[in-house]
Amino acid sequence: MAVNGDPAISVRGLSKAFGSGQARTVALDEVSLDVHPGELVLLMGPSGSGKTTLLSIMGCILRPDSGSVLIRNQEVVGLPEQRLCRVRLDHIGFIFQSYNLFPTLKAAENVMVALDLKGVHKHEARARAGEVMTAVGLGDKQDSLPEDLSGGQKQRLAIARALAGDPEIILADEPTAALDSVNGRLVIGLLRDLALKRGRSVVVVSHDNRILDFADRIVHIEDGRLNISEAQS
Repeated sequence: MAVNGDPAISVRGLSKAFGSGQARTVALDEVSLDVHPGELVLLMGPSGSGKTTLLSIMGCILRPDSGSVLIRNQEVVGLPEQRLCRVRLDHIGFIFQSYNLFPTLKAAENVMVALDLKGVHKHEARARAGEVMTAVGLGDKQDSLPEDLSGGQKQRLAIARALAGDPEIILADEPTAALDSVNGRLVIGLLRDLALKRGRSVVVVSHDNRILDFADRIVHIEDGRLNISEAQS
């Protein structure tokens, strides 16, 4: 693990509950965690343990009930939604389990959507889309529709879209869940390279034991509490 400088994400004392009264469920209970540039953190735990809730708060999608979230040393808890959108655009790339691709757009156009949101000119966006698609092994699929891609190709396309804006932080929710072992290792290998070779901060939510050896740290979460393992050798 090549950890560089201050944490890209630092959360302290995060708590989050859903519902009220007898239906109240505690998703996170005083959670604290740092994620540094240059490391891949694997967040694991049973269904309902708080994994996706923590990832969503770290990604400024969900607000905690209490606690602190620093993104590149900037406190984001309490920011208005407009400023949170800017933080997400400037710093964070998301990879979703369901891919979240636009079915009527070609593969390259799906990647370009992320760049359009950042205000990148169309010509530059197309060139950048081609670069990142080539980097994930989809250089020859730029004109393909999502329905013509395999599951592994769709996930790599989702990664390309997340990388298009060159984010410092990459948050991935179950990126290997629907993939076979070959494509699963390929996808997690791409994310590992982003941390190791590009100095990105990568957090992967997963229950996939096949990818344990790719992690620098394994964070187990159960009943909203963390147990952090040492870096892998």
